Amino acid sequence: MNHCASQSGSIVQRLMVVAWELTRSCNLRCAHCRGSAESVTYDGELSTEECLRVIDDIVTVAHPVLILTGGEPLVRPDWPEIARYAAGRGLMVAVGTNGTLVTPSIAAQMKAVPVFRVSVSLDFPRAELQDAFRGQTGAFDAALAGIRSLRAAGIDVQVNSTVTRRNVAYLEDLLSIALREGAVAFHPFMLVPTGRGKNLRGEELSPADYERALNWMYDRQKELGDRIFFKPTDAPHYMRIVKTRQKSSGDGPEGAVAPNSLKRRHTVNTITRGCLAGTGFCFISHRGRVQGCGYFDVGAGDLREQRFPEIWAHSKVFSDIRDLSLLKGKCGRCEHKTICGGCRARAYEATGDYLEAEPYCVYEPKGECAACLSVTHGG
Repeated sequence: MNHCASQSGSIVQRLMVVAWELTRSCNLRCAHCRGSAESVTYDGELSTEECLRVIDDIVTVAHPVLILTGGEPLVRPDWPEIARYAAGRGLMVAVGTNGTLVTPSIAAQMKAVPVFRVSVSLDFPRAELQDAFRGQTGAFDAALAGIRSLRAAGIDVQVNSTVTRRNVAYLEDLLSIALREGAVAFHPFMLVPTGRGKNLRGEELSPADYERALNWMYDRQKELGDRIFFKPTDAPHYMRIVKTRQKSSGDGPEGAVAPNSLKRRHTVNTITRGCLAGTGFCFISHRGRVQGCGYFDVGAGDLREQRFPEIWAHSKVFSDIRDLSLLKGKCGRCEHKTICGGCRARAYEATGDYLEAEPYCVYEPKGECAACLSVTHGG
């Protein structure tokens, strides 16, 4: 089903991915952490019983990929019970981890759930740089050991890298590590300075450097094809780059949204739209706060006061960002807003208004008909 801003004025929601911060506790102290996580016990975390009830509610809406994350989810003792319950209710369970606590035994537990994919964060290709960024000596070696334990257990691994001025020059080296270690996906996260990451203000790539980095990702995806899947995150304007480059060079059919066609395509290996906050994706905090994403620090609802289906369907925040006619500035004028939408989290952090223009995009709208640039988004 095609959705177009000029025809409907809104994006029709279809829940595809839920990222759930099982705990905010973490064994590391990373420089960019959106939650400013520490190795402490946080009050008010959802109990095991509350978590199972939320899973029951989620499956009444859809059967999305469920990413169990943190903090560091593996420091929560009941993570296997929660993961098994979610898998038993028909959800595809993934885990987002820093990798340092993944032992062969933990990997075997994940395989038994079954966890179908684990993302491991790796921001630098050298130990001294990774350890400094992650706040712990040995973090680099432990993350690589975790990746190897996961691969030995037969679990697909995804490498996540938060991109800043400090490490953009190492993207090729990080990709090489991902390929060498047998990762199936490489997700560069473009920094959103929230939480402890606010201390990195000024470390964001300039809009021009973002453009160069995203074009590098497109080029490398074309070259590597099915060997690995690129999914730039917190970079919705990648969709505009994909679309315009495919159209100008004939790289893909009109309306295609990814530069390759993976043999094992599923939700996590598909790029359907730029900003998915509140349309295809949401985030649940350790205390049950629902948000558009982990970086989008505006509450859409509280799972201790409302049920998940009510929040997902009727939250004012989600309704606002689904209505493309409400977008302001050049995002509101842009002919690519159906497939991009701008980063709502970055707009909020920069201006205090989540409907304002994406601040790190160099593109100037041409005012073309958005109907010509519609994209399949759901149904």
